[in-house]
Amino acid sequence: MSKSADAADLTGAPMPRTTQLRTYTVREGLLDAWVERWRDDIVPLRLDLGFEIGGAWIDRERDQFVWLISYEGPETFAERNAAYWASPERRAMGLDPDDYLVHTEDRTVEQCY
Repeated sequence: MSKSADAADLTGAPMPRTTQLRTYTVREGLLDAWVERWRDDIVPLRLDLGFEIGGAWIDRERDQFVWLISYEGPETFAERNAAYWASPERRAMGLDPDDYLVHTEDRTVEQCY
């Protein structure tokens, strides 16, 4: 379920929406394993913490995984992302991205259509 673009906090002030386009280059032979861990472990926790996932795509030719993640709420994206990484649930995953990913690129983007 998507939040409206004009959501406001309790004071009536608009809450900023931040969206990141994330491109991960995955170690050779681990793309499917990464997608499984991302789908089973990362996505549920991100959703529980108020993030939205706008989609995810695989580029097998380049061993890349591309996804959109958004947050709209009283905290900044950076603050909410820090809460994700600091959460006991994230630590309990036993998932070190470096075991799967050789390069990451995160770009903050704005929707224009």
